[in-house]
Amino acid sequence: MPLHDRIIPYLETAGLYHLARLNSQWFWVDESLLSAFIERWRPETHTFHMPFGECTITLQDVAYQLGLPIDDAPVSGCLTEFENLMEHGRPAWVWFRELFGELPPQSKIKQMTVCYTWFHERFRVLPTDATDETVRVYARAYILMLLSSQLFADKNANRVHLRWLPYLASLDDLGRYSWGSAALAWLYRCLCRDTHRNVVNLAGPLQLLQSWIFWRFPTIRPTGFDRFGFPLASSETLTVSIQFVWEPYSSVDVAAVIHPEILADEHRRLWTAVTSLIYFAAIEWHQVDRVLPQFGGVQHLPQPALNIVLQG
Repeated sequence: MPLHDRIIPYLETAGLYHLARLNSQWFWVDESLLSAFIERWRPETHTFHMPFGECTITLQDVAYQLGLPIDDAPVSGCLTEFENLMEHGRPAWVWFRELFGELPPQSKIKQMTVCYTWFHERFRVLPTDATDETVRVYARAYILMLLSSQLFADKNANRVHLRWLPYLASLDDLGRYSWGSAALAWLYRCLCRDTHRNVVNLAGPLQLLQSWIFWRFPTIRPTGFDRFGFPLASSETLTVSIQFVWEPYSSVDVAAVIHPEILADEHRRLWTAVTSLIYFAAIEWHQVDRVLPQFGGVQHLPQPALNIVLQG
């Protein structure tokens, strides 16, 4: 969906503007490449097991690659008895009508989901004479599509779930959520599922995974990635010809384009935190103590893999 100038302030408030800028930059996902890496993914440690050791996607990668906030409130909620969680107990579709001005036709609705095509057709072009309230409606639709298609895509790839209604109801509060840690939790969960032999289709923020591969393994990067900008998922330029780059963000070229808020102390402290990542019912460990060389450290003997069930 085109990004209109009047919608941008809402994306900036939500901490999603950098992600939205990638819409014109996303590259095609190479499923064969991703499948090769998934074969080396270990669900119990959330790391790729390589001949040279372990490596993984961390909160640092999410911040650099997508420019997303990685702290603040978790993206969570219970989807059981979903309608009871709505404001004042209102039915979900009543709230939907209030937020988007109308209901989709029944042919576009299936249980608690709406077909992507309805949002795309209905909110693709913002009217030139749109009122401020109309702009807010279109901003909600844009953010909903952005979250559903870029960060939290699932196997039901052509539908949008109503789980986002409580978040979209207050656009001014969207910036207090940790979209980056939620995206990483969902990527971890999808990678763990994808290791099962009966799984056919990949899901999750796959562009994040593929961009991480291109930055960490430059020798397998395709030709044509010669631009450089922020977020880093929009461009790849490092030309180091080694097997694995432990610290690809340490170059002066990266420092020259990175946004200052990414390097704030409160964010940087989380990069090396062994903590839980939350996305609704998905709770996954951020086990960076197993990949200390990615932060310039010396790898010690790893502790036993954390078990979220035993820890609870």
